[in-house]
Amino acid sequence: MAFFRQYIAPLIVVLMFLFALFVVSARIFLPEDMRAPAPISTIPNSLEFSQLSLNNTRV
Repeated sequence: MAFFRQYIAPLIVVLMFLFALFVVSARIFLPEDMRAPAPISTIPNSLEFSQLSLNNTRV
């Protein structure tokens, strides 16, 4: 059990960290521009729904 705690468990943690670092860093090389903001589109009747929900809010 001591062998697992001293060698195997830290190795698994380091490998998981390196994998997560690789996955997050790989976004840079995707063909789509991931740094651009998300497109904003209007949802029909969203203004009416938000006004209706604000009018019905009780404090």
